[in-house]
Amino acid sequence: MDLLEKARNLPDQPGVYIMKDTESAEIYVGKAKSLRRRVSSYFQKRDHSPKEIALIENITDFDYVVTDSEIEAFLLESRLIKDLQPKYNFMLKNNELYPYLEITMDEDFPRVLVTRKKMTQKSRYFGPYVSAGGLRATVAALQKIFGFRTCKRAISATDKKRKYQRPCLNFHIGRCAGPCADRISKEDYRKRIASLCRFLSGQKKDLIQDLEKEMEEEAKAYRFENAARLRDLVDALNHIHDSADIDESLAPLAPGLDPQKSVQALQDALKSPVRPRRIEGIDIANLQGGETVGSLVYFLDGVPFKDGYRRFRIKTVDGQDDFKCVQEVVRRRYGKLKEQGEELPDVILIDGGKGQLHAAEEVLKELGVTEPILMSLAKQEEIPFRAGQNEPVGMGRRHAGLKLLMHIRDEAHRFAQHYHHILRRKAMFGEDDK
Repeated sequence: MDLLEKARNLPDQPGVYIMKDTESAEIYVGKAKSLRRRVSSYFQKRDHSPKEIALIENITDFDYVVTDSEIEAFLLESRLIKDLQPKYNFMLKNNELYPYLEITMDEDFPRVLVTRKKMTQKSRYFGPYVSAGGLRATVAALQKIFGFRTCKRAISATDKKRKYQRPCLNFHIGRCAGPCADRISKEDYRKRIASLCRFLSGQKKDLIQDLEKEMEEEAKAYRFENAARLRDLVDALNHIHDSADIDESLAPLAPGLDPQKSVQALQDALKSPVRPRRIEGIDIANLQGGETVGSLVYFLDGVPFKDGYRRFRIKTVDGQDDFKCVQEVVRRRYGKLKEQGEELPDVILIDGGKGQLHAAEEVLKELGVTEPILMSLAKQEEIPFRAGQNEPVGMGRRHAGLKLLMHIRDEAHRFAQHYHHILRRKAMFGEDDK
C-alpha cells in the first residue's frame, strides 16, 4: 500500500488520524487542522525527529475521522487516546502531568477550570489533554459560545445582593453570562453547563437537534427572547469551525512566570488596594519606510487576552515623535472607553522612559481619566516608573511583578512590530482595527 498516495487523497479538513501497525493495532492518535497535509507529512522525504522515525517505521496503515472544527478534533483526540491507549502516545501514560478540564458541579453556578489533578469527586472532569495551550485556547473559544464563568468567586443563588453587584470584564465582552451580578438564573446557567458537557462528550449533533426543538417550543409559547438566545447558540455551534486556530488564539505565557503570584507581587510593590487584574501595555513602532504604528495588548490576571488586543495606525503625527505617538494612542483608546462608559484597566504600562510616561500622563489628565495606575518601563534599563512619583518603583530584576511588566512590554513590542510588517507587506493604509 502506498501510504503517501493514500494520505494525499485525504480530505483537506480538520480531524483525527489513527496510525496502525502490521497487526492492525492502533499505535498513535493525532489531530490535524488539515488531515491531508498533516498525514502526508509523515511519509514525505524530510527531516524527521528520532521519535517520528521510530513511529513511521511501524506504520502500515491508518484510519481517520473528519470533524467540523479543529476544536472538535482536539477534544476527540483526547477521547480516543484515553480509549485506545496507543503505545506511541506515551506522553499520556502519566496522566497527572497533563491537563484536565474541570467543571465544579457542586456549585450553584459551576466554574470551568484547567487543572492537572482530579481533586474532588464533586467535579466533573474531561481529559487528559495533550496540550495545555490548546486546552486554554479551546476553553476561550467555548466560553464565547456557552458563557460559563472561570473566576474564583463564591456565588450563591440565594444571595440577594448579587443584583447590586457590577459584572466583571468577561460579561461586558460577551464571555460570561454574569451570574455574579444576577444576570442569569441558576436554572438557565446550569442548562448551559449541561450543553457544554454534551459538547465536550462528542454529542454536538444531538445537542443541536435538541436545542432546535427547544427553540421551536419557546417560539410557539411566544417566549421569543428565549427562542432567540437558543437560535444564537445553535448558530454558534454550527459555525464553531470559523473560530481562530486553537494553537494561536492565546499568546504564550512567559517562561517560568506564575500569573497569579506575579499579579500579587505587582500589587504589593505598587502598594495598591486594588488587585491589578487588568493591565494594558502600549508600544510604538517606528521603522524604515515611514509607517508608524501603535499597539495595545491586554493582560487579564497575568495572562495575555488576545481578544483585548488593539492596533493603531498613527494618523496625526509626522516623523518619528514617540511622545506624540504615545499621546495619540492614549487619547484614542481611553477617550473612547470614557465616552462609551466602558471599564478602564487597573494599570496602563507605556513602553519607554519618563518622557513617554509624562506624555501619556498629560493626555489622561486632559481626558479626566484618573482611575488606572500609569507606569512606564524602558528596555534594557528595566526600571519601572509610576506617574506622580519621582523615584522608580522598588522591584529588583528577579521580582515577579517586574517580570510580568517586562513580559507585557515585550508582548506589546512584538504586536506592534507584527502590525508594522502587515502594513508594509499588504500596503494596508486604512483605518486602525479599533
